[in-house]
Amino acid sequence: MSIVLTEDHGPVRHIALNRPEKRNAFNEELIRALGQALDAAARDSDVLCVVIRGEGAMFSSGMDFGDLGALAEHPERLRELRAGILGVWGSCEEMAKPTIAQIHGGCIGGAMELALACDLRTMASDAVIGLVETRVGLIPDVGGCSRLPSIVGLGRAKEMIMASKIFDGTEAERIGLVNRVAPSADLDATTQQLVDELLACAPVAVGLAKRVLDAVAKPTLASTLEHEVTVQQLCAASEDFAEGARAFAEKRMPQFSGR
Repeated sequence: MSIVLTEDHGPVRHIALNRPEKRNAFNEELIRALGQALDAAARDSDVLCVVIRGEGAMFSSGMDFGDLGALAEHPERLRELRAGILGVWGSCEEMAKPTIAQIHGGCIGGAMELALACDLRTMASDAVIGLVETRVGLIPDVGGCSRLPSIVGLGRAKEMIMASKIFDGTEAERIGLVNRVAPSADLDATTQQLVDELLACAPVAVGLAKRVLDAVAKPTLASTLEHEVTVQQLCAASEDFAEGARAFAEKRMPQFSGR
């Protein structure tokens, strides 16, 4: 079975993360396969909209902690590892077609950063979403710091990132983080309703409007993404991250140096 599943519903390409036994955590294989699926959707003229979702109990738990643990031992590999992720997440933003993240169960850390790179988000009311990197001594460095403020505002973004806040779907919709919220049983239908609204509009105009809106909302995206990795290099080399990684592996609260 492929680690990424694709299925066409008319002009809509559904791309499903298919690593449910690992809560769809992103390892190098899943990231690479998702990138290939997104590139194929972008090139296919018959595809007018893309929906990304997860198989199993949740959308995704974020980055595979095995890879993050390796980063604690080799922080010099940060730029190399991050470049591949950024390219895939950026595909959602750069293709001239609307992209929707359909979120159920949980969407944590790097998975939320993928959802932020999508144009729109739908979410189950009982699902949870959040950027929790500061709990292990890191920052969200694959677009979380760069994209979140333009969606929910600077103050809310600071609260979410600096305090590692986790919200349910109802609260996420209230603050504008997601576009539509629905009970889990109705999430597919709610996403389809949003898709139908997009498909009722001229596809060329939709794609061009997307480019203009992104340019207005994130005019300095390239420089802020670079700032993210510069700061993350400092975090990855810190004792706080080393302690955070140990604590996560040992299932205990970290004892950071500032406490």
